[in-house]
Amino acid sequence: MISVLFCTAELPAKQLRMFKKTVLTLAFLTIFNSFCGFKARSDSAASASAVLGATHSLLLEGEYAISAYDELMRSICEEEGHDWRLMSAIAYQESRFRSDLTSRRGARGLMQIMPSVARQFGVPVEAVADPALNIRVANQLMSHIIATLIFADGTSSRDRLSIILASYNGGLGHVVDARRLARAFGENPDSWEVVARYLELKAEPDYYQSEEVRCGRFSGSAQTLAYVDNVVGRYYRYCRIAAR
Repeated sequence: MISVLFCTAELPAKQLRMFKKTVLTLAFLTIFNSFCGFKARSDSAASASAVLGATHSLLLEGEYAISAYDELMRSICEEEGHDWRLMSAIAYQESRFRSDLTSRRGARGLMQIMPSVARQFGVPVEAVADPALNIRVANQLMSHIIATLIFADGTSSRDRLSIILASYNGGLGHVVDARRLARAFGENPDSWEVVARYLELKAEPDYYQSEEVRCGRFSGSAQTLAYVDNVVGRYYRYCRIAAR
């Protein structure tokens, strides 16, 4: 709203006409900008719905706890046996919940599925941008990682989760190499602190040239360690605001 802060009756007639014209112009611009802002928001929502299709309709703001993909994420994760809040934390870290995102390396969609991963699970690379299919493949990848990583009884849930997330981000092969190195040096392969250290050491020839290593040099440890910290922290926050 536009507020008039002084008495117009005291103005000369010519100045009064100019003042009224100015006020009317400002009022028109205010209404026009409000209309354009509303239209932009409506167009944005319509575009999102068109991209997702009828079966992937977004929840309206205020109807979800974590993201507009809550229903879809919960449904698929329940079928696949994973915590939808964890997968939502991964989606936030990977794409900020942008289903149309494609990285420079070709990773696509909410969960940033790489073309090689899509092919591994028999999904055409072009199709993996579909939100439901993207979430499904991420869950299948998570199941594969968990089935491959065998933990000793008594391994803490935080260590398990961190090693699993490192595998999702940095590659299962590099994490398995780091655990082999830990065993070879008499350390605990189920400790995230130990595995993280060997992931860092895999950038050095003395370690990545070891006979325990199958996947060669690893130079992405800084990114992977930060990724694990961020997703674990966000997952715990999501657990506080949303029920499983």
